[in-house]
Amino acid sequence: MLGVVLAGPAIAQVETIWSCKDTNGRTHVTNLKEDTVGKDCRIVQQQRVTVVPAKSAAKSPSGFPKESASDRQSSKAKQKDTIEKELDQEQSMLADARKKLSEQEATRGGDEKNYARVLERLKPYQDTVEVHEKNVEALKRELSNLSR
Repeated sequence: MLGVVLAGPAIAQVETIWSCKDTNGRTHVTNLKEDTVGKDCRIVQQQRVTVVPAKSAAKSPSGFPKESASDRQSSKAKQKDTIEKELDQEQSMLADARKKLSEQEATRGGDEKNYARVLERLKPYQDTVEVHEKNVEALKRELSNLSR
């Protein structure tokens, strides 16, 4: 979000949006008045926008709780433990998904004379493996970011 800092009081502006038809009958929408010259235009939306100067950086109150270094370290350790547990669980689900995929690859039904049907049958298993691989990668990235 961008902040606008003004030295003076609040400034009110009117934002107008026009829908215009040119000589060829094509419709254009614009917020620039100069784009409406020579065209058949009507106002679609008009609103007043007020720009207020930004306040100086506010300081936290004196009684506001601050996080100590030990609290931060403790929180980071808990977060790391949680991510490691999630990673172990995700790796287990990945191994299970790979096992199911390999079992399905080894099996071929009598009605699957066309290899496209085999690929169609294997697709959900391959998708599951891919999802778990991406989750493991993401959790490993998160752990490495946490170690920094």
